[in-house]
Amino acid sequence: MAPNTPPPGANGAEPGSGDAALRAAAERAAHTRDRNLPQFDDLPVAPDTANLRQGPDLHERCLALLPLVGVWRGEGEVVYPTIDGPYRFGQQVTFAHDGRPFLYYEARAWLLDSEGEVIRPAAREVGWWRPQPDDTIEVLLAHATGIAEIFFGKPRNQTSWELATDIVTRTPTAKEVNAAKRLYGIVDGKLAYVEERAMVGQPMQPHVSALLERVAG
Repeated sequence: MAPNTPPPGANGAEPGSGDAALRAAAERAAHTRDRNLPQFDDLPVAPDTANLRQGPDLHERCLALLPLVGVWRGEGEVVYPTIDGPYRFGQQVTFAHDGRPFLYYEARAWLLDSEGEVIRPAAREVGWWRPQPDDTIEVLLAHATGIAEIFFGKPRNQTSWELATDIVTRTPTAKEVNAAKRLYGIVDGKLAYVEERAMVGQPMQPHVSALLERVAG
């Protein structure tokens, strides 16, 4: 999947017949509709929810991001001229909310060998997706490697979103990163994304892609 093109099926057209798509969505929901984030019962404020059937109502400003809310898990591939890859990785991505006009975001990855066995923990990032009244989206991300980024973007349509960095900053020990672009899309009920990066003296080019299935929400 090329990072500068939308994921298949994310162009606003529903794959297959409408009845088939509804049946497939119902089958997926049967396994995920009752699952949510672990909760502490004694939290004095509304807990985060990754399940639109539970917890506070989604803020109206976040409606353009509604398809993203949930917990997603699957596999991807990382490539770059400065690494020996491509490498396979597993990943879990969470989009949750507490009723206010933003989504909480977290992604955890782990490297996989050729047999799909876990080698070790890999990239981690956390942040906030902040949709604005003019349909722009501000995304703030912090990486465990010492990099912080501010992305701006917009929905391409109801099931895909495109982002690009405005600011990248890093600690003195972090890898050089100058810019990044991301494209997210819902494809047959799954979350697909691709990323391009300009870093360590290289121009903007493909870096990461993944396809994740909903496991909660």
